[in-house]
Amino acid sequence: MSIWESLAVFAAGIGAGTINTIVGSGTLITFPVLLATGLSPVTANVSNTLGLVPGSISGAIGYRKELQGQRARIIRLGAVSLVGGLAGAILLLILPSDSFDTIVPVLIGLALLLVVFQPRLAAALRKRQEAAGGDAGHPDGGPLLLSGMLLSSAYGGYFGAAQGVLYLGLMGLLLREDLQRINAVKNVVAAMVNGIAAVFFLFVAEFDWTAVLLIAVGSTIGGQLGAKVGRKLPPTVLRGVIVTVGIIAIVQLLLR
Repeated sequence: MSIWESLAVFAAGIGAGTINTIVGSGTLITFPVLLATGLSPVTANVSNTLGLVPGSISGAIGYRKELQGQRARIIRLGAVSLVGGLAGAILLLILPSDSFDTIVPVLIGLALLLVVFQPRLAAALRKRQEAAGGDAGHPDGGPLLLSGMLLSSAYGGYFGAAQGVLYLGLMGLLLREDLQRINAVKNVVAAMVNGIAAVFFLFVAEFDWTAVLLIAVGSTIGGQLGAKVGRKLPPTVLRGVIVTVGIIAIVQLLLR
């Protein structure tokens, strides 16, 4: 890897760490850059996953204030997400990519619809549950959210582009919680999924240590930048950023 390629990968790592903390989809920044350096798609994907782990942890630390009082929720969602992330990492090595490439844009599109209409959908859901004599919904989303996080994490372990958008769409609809606090949970869960996939890849997959280190340092810096920017965004603006990034993700995946 030349000096200019190294600088490009490092800069991509900063950008990915920043956007991952705010929304997700940082892989769409780093993955094409790694491919441009000559790495094979699988090696680039594995190297990218390993490199983004420190950035995910950095972003989660940056959102530590919003994590207060959510330990039980994180343990519950994190447990199923770890299972999904490991399953996705295994699938990356044993399945052709065509099947996932077909459905990924659809998943991201559905997640964006959830993000856009989340306030109305959540209010209608609570109203219906209250009318039926319920308690306005399960405080942690119930089995539906657990199932959704399991599947989203499987996708995250496999590729991960717009993984955060999927998380935000699901949790925004099914949790009675502020969007910034949901984003904080998303960062922790994403770090866990990337981490379990990375540990698996260390033992069974090929990766480029130079790329891993460059992305790791860059994404760590980006994680702190993203936390400072993201936590200042009001819910409406944050939703706008999520939708914009999600649309870009769909376009890039369809053209890839």
